[in-house]
Amino acid sequence: MSLLPYPALFRLGLLALPTAFAITGTAQADEETASAVFAGGCFWCMEEAYDKVEGVKAATSGYSGGNTDDPTYEQVTGGDTGHAEVVKVDYDPDQVDYETLLHVFWRNIDPFAVDRQFCDKGSSYRSAIFPMNEDQRALAESSKEAVAERFDQPIATEINDFEAFYPAEEYHQNYYNENPVRYRFYKSGCGRVERLEEVWGDEASATAGSSG
Repeated sequence: MSLLPYPALFRLGLLALPTAFAITGTAQADEETASAVFAGGCFWCMEEAYDKVEGVKAATSGYSGGNTDDPTYEQVTGGDTGHAEVVKVDYDPDQVDYETLLHVFWRNIDPFAVDRQFCDKGSSYRSAIFPMNEDQRALAESSKEAVAERFDQPIATEINDFEAFYPAEEYHQNYYNENPVRYRFYKSGCGRVERLEEVWGDEASATAGSSG
């Protein structure tokens, strides 16, 4: 992501261990786990938000929504692959439902920003929901309508069919825990917290709640 005040080369200069395989299919990962995919700009930040949600088993940074197999971070942020930075959320539906995950999603993004989130600009930082089945799509569309009614202005967040998820390079995974100082510097410099509070007030950066 374009790090302001940190330069984009900060992330590009790190040693990367590519993870070149895709995850396709439905939201049902196994009998006890379901999955959901969301794009909210910086996947480091979205991973942190979902890791705090009770019932979430794993949040994995990656890429989705593009036209290139096994894309690298450099390719995605270059804007040529069509992918967005996303987080794949694996969760226990007996503990947390998709509506709650949507509630968390909306309150961790700027829903009015077109092809960007906070200081990160470009289509790879667009906000989007990738429903993995018809039930998820119906709930996603309903939640977007509720947000549009709440603010009475156009919502830039896309709702796109899920096709494939490509995990990001290993150095991106759990970044907020593995590199806490650099992460806090980035997040603070990007103005994410301030903008979320401007849009959502006391609901900003939610990690729990109900949709609506």
